Amino acid sequence: MSKGLAGIMKQAQMMQQRMAKLQEEASNRTATATSGGGAVTAVVTGKNQLVSLTIKKEAVDPEDVEMLQDLVVAAINEALATVQAEMAQEMSKVTGGISIPGLF
Repeated sequence: MSKGLAGIMKQAQMMQQRMAKLQEEASNRTATATSGGGAVTAVVTGKNQLVSLTIKKEAVDPEDVEMLQDLVVAAINEALATVQAEMAQEMSKVTGGISIPGLF
């Protein structure tokens, strides 16, 4: 094996190790988002799991359930978008800007 190819293989292994570490750390990373002026707060992990949802009493109106549903969806989607963007940025640092589908 040539020295150039050996160097590329070593770099690939190092990148793979850093990506595995980042994926492991994803479950510890969280993002928080609110909607309705803080009426609904959602917290998600880097693994796209909802871990907390807080709804203030004043957001609950039995006559307007649709509004509450919209606030919940908005808060969760914003938190997911935030954590996905953070993970993509971290992955970009590991891959040197090369986009590798399916990582995050």
